[in-house]
Amino acid sequence: MRVRRATAADAAAIASIYAPYVAGSAISFETEPPGEAQMRARIEAGGDLYPWFVACADDGPALGYASACAFRARPAYRFTVETTVYVADGAHRRGIGTLLYGALLPLLEAQGFTQAIAAITLPNPASVAMHEALGFTKAGVYEKVGFKLGRWLSVGLWQRALAPISAEPADPRPLSAIGD
Repeated sequence: MRVRRATAADAAAIASIYAPYVAGSAISFETEPPGEAQMRARIEAGGDLYPWFVACADDGPALGYASACAFRARPAYRFTVETTVYVADGAHRRGIGTLLYGALLPLLEAQGFTQAIAAITLPNPASVAMHEALGFTKAGVYEKVGFKLGRWLSVGLWQRALAPISAEPADPRPLSAIGD
């Protein structure tokens, strides 16, 4: 298993990993799976600030991905990211999510982001356990904020400190300033 930075060329594989979560579960609040072009646009929208990673089996197929994006649009939130991780059907409980976050979280810290937020549709004990094992703590719950698959769903927020907080923080550094 290897983890590497994802590129737009990974869009089809990432879209295929994500599609079952959209089409057949409440884990994602999207209702139509994004296609390759939409996923490519999302990866490219991360630009030089918000990384994407993909985990691949030694023989090639993508088995999971993780990414970061802006937590909120207003400028004061620029030090906080929202993180996400998805693992392909049939590849769960093999440590892929942990492996992906093991690449993503240190990079975000090196960039100077101070907080990571994970939004988890509840209940989802496997995701909660993985996030808590990686140092995320429960920060709160949005009760019954989404309606999908015939039921109202709540979203829990888990938070993890990244880089130290300072009185005069520097803006997060672009990925190109960090290197590989």
